[in-house]
Amino acid sequence: QVQLVESGGGLVQSGGSLRLSCAATGFPFSTYAVSWYRQAPGKERELVAAITSAAGSTNYADSVKGRFTISRDNAKNTVYLQMNSLKPEDTAVYFCDAEGWKIDSIVRYWGQGTQVTVSS
Repeated sequence: QVQLVESGGGLVQSGGSLRLSCAATGFPFSTYAVSWYRQAPGKERELVAAITSAAGSTNYADSVKGRFTISRDNAKNTVYLQMNSLKPEDTAVYFCDAEGWKIDSIVRYWGQGTQVTVSS
């Protein structure tokens, strides 16, 4: 059964840090690119960070560049998002998204999300 489970969210003060984890099962994780998205109340879901299957390329939203770091450990089927210097505007539900090929089509798997709340 395909599953992506996010963890590591919580309540922190402005300037604090959190590390989110996304654990994957049921599909060839190592061949999939993985992204972190977030969605705040009343806003559209936005891309935060992305990493290729080979971990040779990463992308970050301008709003988090220099503060967040995405990484992956394929041996553990896990992707991480290290979040430093957190700001109240980082408050959102954070989702893990895995993308890859299945036969001749692109597939996407989403986790259920983990809440991050940053107080001012």
